This record gives sequence, structure tokens and C-alpha cells, in this order.
Amino acid sequence: MKSSASRRSKKRPAGVSRRAFLKGLGIGGGAVGTALIGAGAAEAQTKKAAPAAAPGTRLGPGQVTIAFKVNGRPRTVKTEPRATLLDLLRDRLDLTGTKKICDRGECGGCTVILDGRPVYACMIPALDARGRSITTIEGIGTAGRLHPVQASFIEKDALQCGFCTPGFVVAAKALLDRAPSPGASEVREALAGHLCRCGTYTRIVEAVLAAAGKGKA
Repeated sequence: MKSSASRRSKKRPAGVSRRAFLKGLGIGGGAVGTALIGAGAAEAQTKKAAPAAAPGTRLGPGQVTIAFKVNGRPRTVKTEPRATLLDLLRDRLDLTGTKKICDRGECGGCTVILDGRPVYACMIPALDARGRSITTIEGIGTAGRLHPVQASFIEKDALQCGFCTPGFVVAAKALLDRAPSPGASEVREALAGHLCRCGTYTRIVEAVLAAAGKGKA
């Protein structure tokens, strides 16, 4: 009869420990998450780190005072180190247009523009906003003066229930800021990390193209 050690050796590939296997699973999960975010957002979350704290600055465990810009206005607030940027915007600054839906970086409803790039606010620690510039849906247009993307969403009937619309609008604006005349494939790629509950993806793409001057009248 074969020993238990012999049976285990056949089940486990040579040179692969349980620790290494689990570590590999973690890397794979991160890759999937990055793909859902989209190229622009992934770059923003990895390209630029928050400014380093000055020597002697206390960053916890109690509340921390941080300063940054939101929609062009300097803001200073207190937050706990464990809070996300999404919670900070909604709970401390009352900017509730940034939606809290999945809260795990999968739906795109909490997208904001951080230093020119779209990111999932639920995946960004609030402390990483120190010294940076943030644009939320409230800073993109007003009822009396809509942004072209917002006007196009209305014209193309691309919003339906509207719950996920802020994330789409913010991501579309970020795309047009860096690529004023994108093609349909570029639009789809930029919005790949956003989930529409009503399934209006075709009209959303048409709205973004119309805002860029490429859609039909």
C-alpha cells in the first residue's frame, strides 16, 4: 500500500507550495479587477501615489485632516484612515452624485476623475486624495449649463433609470478630455468597466460619439 506522503506528492505539482499557489490566485484576481477598471482608470490608480506625509505627521489611528481640491474648490476635511474616497465624498462633502453600488470596484458607479484620470472612488483610500484634484459628477455641468456629454445622454435617451449614469458621464468626460475624437471601439474600451442596469450600452456609446461630434444629428 502506498504511503499518504506518496499520494500527496502525486496531487501537488513539483516545486509548487500551497503558499505559492494561493499567491498566484491573488495575482490573477488583481489582473481581472484591473481589466474591469479600464486602461485609463488602472493607470491613474498605479501611476501617481499620494504625496508623502511630512516627518512626524500622524496618520492614525484617529481622524486625520487632509486637504485637496474637489470640483476646483480647495477643501479640508477630517477622516479616518480606513475611509475610502467614496465615503469621504458622500458622507463628509455631501457629493452623493457619486454612487455607492457594489463598493468593490466592479460596477463603475462611483467613478470620479482624479488628477485627470477616471478611477473607482470605492477603491481609493481617502488619504490618497491628499494634495490632489478630484472632479465628481457635480463639477461637470449644471441644470442651466449641461456638459455636452450630459446633453447627449438626454438627446439619445441613454440614461433610463439613471442610477449608473453619473459614472458613465464622468468616464466619458475623462475620455473626451484626453481623446476629443474617439472611435466607437475607443468609447467601448473606456466604458468597459461600467455596468448598466438597464442595458442601454448602444445608446450610451452613441451619446458619447455625439458629444465628440461624431454621432448622427
